[in-house]
Amino acid sequence: MMLFWITCAVFVAIALAFVIPPLLPGGRKDTKSDDKAANVEVYRDQLSELDADLQNGIVSKEQYQQDKDEIERRLLEDIAALGKTPDKTLSEPTRAKTPVYAIALLIPLFATALYLKIGNPAGLNPNAIAAGRSSAERPNAPMSQQDIENNVAKLAKRMEQNPGDASGWAMLARSYMTLEKYGEAANAYAKATALKPDDADVWADYAFAAGMANNKSLLGQPTEFIKKALGVDPENPKALELAGSAAFEAKNYKDAITYWQRLLEKTPRNSELGAALVERIDQAKTEAAK
Repeated sequence: MMLFWITCAVFVAIALAFVIPPLLPGGRKDTKSDDKAANVEVYRDQLSELDADLQNGIVSKEQYQQDKDEIERRLLEDIAALGKTPDKTLSEPTRAKTPVYAIALLIPLFATALYLKIGNPAGLNPNAIAAGRSSAERPNAPMSQQDIENNVAKLAKRMEQNPGDASGWAMLARSYMTLEKYGEAANAYAKATALKPDDADVWADYAFAAGMANNKSLLGQPTEFIKKALGVDPENPKALELAGSAAFEAKNYKDAITYWQRLLEKTPRNSELGAALVERIDQAKTEAAK
């Protein structure tokens, strides 16, 4: 128990080292520099999470590289801006030091009183702490489905706090797709396309997610999203494949053949995709001949 209180005292001292200096005269810094530094840390966290998503199979290697390039671009921009931001102290009247020392005294007293009121001293038992550890804390334990869902929930929470991040919404949408939460994925893609309407890949992904949420049908709204993708990039591979699938589902076999043929021209015939396209084109021709 004595060790616990000593540890608490150390942590309180560390906390006060951050709390007290800004309260002293000349202790406040330019918030613009702080904001840029905070942004840099956010981008670094996003890169770490993206690496974890790749390792856990949440994102493909191609999408991983696209997201990584986007995050690194914004990271470099903020680092450059941070280097140009002067670190000036604000000119303020000299503050009285008495309130600062009062705060330094009251914080540990208040924290101790609060812990004794609502804390759980029994939880300091080492056996109780060990019993409460989850399997996720074991470094070599594989991530469970619950662990992945928790990580996705954390990402969703971060997006609520940073709703202007188009790449973040797209990343969240792909994570929902991995969890087969197609409605949530479509909602996230809607936010991504609203912020970045000139990205054909995101429109195509939005169409696919909306189709899965629409009883696995590309008719209706998903088709409109496919048209959006082709409007941005008429030769986008994802959009061409989906356009062919939507036309086939609508029994418009001629258009289906046209879309898939355009995609096949860009695809090696001996590849898995090439073989699948040849098979689907033949199927469409058979249906068109009936």
